[in-house]
Amino acid sequence: MAVSFVDVAGGRLAYERAGAGPALVLLPGLGLDEELWSDVAALLAPRFDTIRLQPRGHGRSSRPVAPYVHADDVARALDELAIESAHFAGHSQGGAIALDVALAHPSRVRSLALVDSGLDGHAWSPAWRDLFRAGGALFATRPELAARVDAMVARGSRPSGRNPARPLAPRAATRLAEIRVPTVVIVGEHDLADFQEIARKLAAEIEGAYLITLEGVGHLAPLEAPAQVADLIAQGARA
Repeated sequence: MAVSFVDVAGGRLAYERAGAGPALVLLPGLGLDEELWSDVAALLAPRFDTIRLQPRGHGRSSRPVAPYVHADDVARALDELAIESAHFAGHSQGGAIALDVALAHPSRVRSLALVDSGLDGHAWSPAWRDLFRAGGALFATRPELAARVDAMVARGSRPSGRNPARPLAPRAATRLAEIRVPTVVIVGEHDLADFQEIARKLAAEIEGAYLITLEGVGHLAPLEAPAQVADLIAQGARA
């Protein structure tokens, strides 16, 4: 499938698009790209117009060099693609970005599927910070997936220094009650403690949200359990 690009302020975002039906934007986790969602998108394309969008610093999108806001980038991409509103599914950091879009541009979001999601403003544990600084260990839940994950990370266009992405103010962690769209929260049974905590908070504080735990799955649910994730996204979009 060919990679296409949309222009945003000071850069461009890469995406891959397939299928027909209501628009569904799929956002990857930190350091990953559209390949994370390839199996899920293949299952959903018969029912949805799937857009696997790569934020700045991910895959083939621009390297971040100046301050920007992920949520505004996504809204601009929807404008460029002539999409008024879409269903959103985000993994890890992509989940945090989807939440920010729902808060900053609520009319653009029809539903949310938050998969092993991050949350801007979450107080990360010392254990998580140590693991993150060590690099790579986060993705070691399924050794057979290592080659796919390594290839995604290698394609990334991460900033050479500190990422200049600007958070929303106030941050999403204090504003979840503002979200008013159907929301499913998905987390792997063996995901890290911080992501388990975030999943519980999202399900508790977003009105009408519900939590699904996938048995035997770690942090990479879209790769580890694509059929289950696709079904849950489709169910949430119909809610």
